[in-house]
Amino acid sequence: MYSVLGELNKTSGVRGSMLVGNDGIIIAADLDSHLEDEAVGAMAASIMSNVSKALDRLRQNNPERVTIEADAGKIFLSDAGVGILAVITEPNINVGLVRLEIKNALAHIKGQ
Repeated sequence: MYSVLGELNKTSGVRGSMLVGNDGIIIAADLDSHLEDEAVGAMAASIMSNVSKALDRLRQNNPERVTIEADAGKIFLSDAGVGILAVITEPNINVGLVRLEIKNALAHIKGQ
């Protein structure tokens, strides 16, 4: 698992990544030292849970991906089957490249 996160973190502009359970428990993390693992894990689980509940009210499927854009960077959250893949990036990144690398990482995590 750590090798998948390590490869993902080699992508230009990626500050770190982690796999967290839907309950917020960290499965594996490789984050920038300025980021708190537990806080990022709890935030990822909370956001995905709230988005899932909102989509359920709209009679939509569970979210596959959620992207948050802020001044300090972007956060990509993806359903990884066993949990949530969270990727933290710098603000000005190649979004297409990051999404492609996330797709590749998800395929490894899901064993495809």
